[in-house]
Amino acid sequence: MADLTLRMGQGGEPVGGSFWAEVGGRATFEKLVRAFYEGVRTDEVLLPMYPEQPDLEGAIQRLTGFLEQYWGGPGTYSEQRGHPRLRIRHAPFPITPDARDRWLHHMRAALDTLELSPLHESMLWDYLDRAAHALVNTPGPSR
Repeated sequence: MADLTLRMGQGGEPVGGSFWAEVGGRATFEKLVRAFYEGVRTDEVLLPMYPEQPDLEGAIQRLTGFLEQYWGGPGTYSEQRGHPRLRIRHAPFPITPDARDRWLHHMRAALDTLELSPLHESMLWDYLDRAAHALVNTPGPSR
């Protein structure tokens, strides 16, 4: 079966872009992550998970790089850090249902600052929600 092309440019080439490009590239993901970490800065459960970086800049750059690579941007994250291995990288941290819910609370607030289209917002939130649930590694009561 032949590939289906839904959009074509003036020269007949397929037109399409990555989610990353469609939502504004690195600037959009950096805005999301910086807004997210503003919430983390005041969170007594999440902030202790970042003891080595009081300014959180390293964490901001890592999460921005990961998200932009995941959504079709540059592969800088893997070039610098190797395969993402999310569960392994997060294993040293006690991610309880409460920590997950707090993470999602701050990420939801950050996502709301972006003013994405409903489709893009829904796609991004669906991924973030699934990822947060998948990273829970310590039982505990929900909030």
